[in-house]
Amino acid sequence: MGLWARLKRVFFASTGAALDKIENPELVLQQTIRDMRDRVPELNNSVAQVMATERLLARNKDNLAKQVVDLDSKIKASVKMGRDDIATAYIGQLQQAQLDLERTDAQLEHAGLASKQALKARDNYVLNMKKRTSEAMQLISAAKQAKLQEQLAQTMETFNIGDDASTFNEMREKIDRRVAAAEAKLQLGAASVDNQMQDIEREAMDIQLQDKLLEYKQQMGMLGPGSDTSSKQIGAGTGAKSDEVLESVIVNEANDANRSN
Repeated sequence: MGLWARLKRVFFASTGAALDKIENPELVLQQTIRDMRDRVPELNNSVAQVMATERLLARNKDNLAKQVVDLDSKIKASVKMGRDDIATAYIGQLQQAQLDLERTDAQLEHAGLASKQALKARDNYVLNMKKRTSEAMQLISAAKQAKLQEQLAQTMETFNIGDDASTFNEMREKIDRRVAAAEAKLQLGAASVDNQMQDIEREAMDIQLQDKLLEYKQQMGMLGPGSDTSSKQIGAGTGAKSDEVLESVIVNEANDANRSN
């Protein structure tokens, strides 16, 4: 193999590889469909011309047939009138008209066959075009599906690398920790408030009970002098003052018990 042939082969191979990379099957099929549809008007025009020729020959045949009948009548009339010269001239025209009629009839027959073949070819082309169009549309749909699958595969490959997956996992762990901490703080806050409210309610109840107890003791005359002030102090004071008054009450009760003994 010569150097030039090898260079040509390398050139065509490189060009073919480049075309394969940039060639879009979807666009090629769409252009093929457009080209087939664009040829339909040209084909219809050709068929119309063939059919027009057939119709023109059919008219010529009718005219020639009428001319033959008319010349035959003129020949007979000339013979009756004894004008052989005119009859002879008409006979010449009649013979020529008959020859033309025979040729036109043969041409009309061929034109009829040509019209039928043209129509059949046009119909076959249209059917083939519809079939190819349907196949092309299916191939285009398959190409689009393949393209979507390729994009999905690339996306999945990106996830398989682990970068995005690790980022999602890390962010998920951080969010879970924040949610857990927030829930724990909310629970602790609610528990602290509840405990404080229970303590306040318990202390208020104790104060009310002590005040009621002192009131009963005062009514029964079991408290010594200065018990009113102590009662008032208990009613207006805090929990610590209530404890001091309670202790004094207990001491007074013990002294009363000793006196009774």
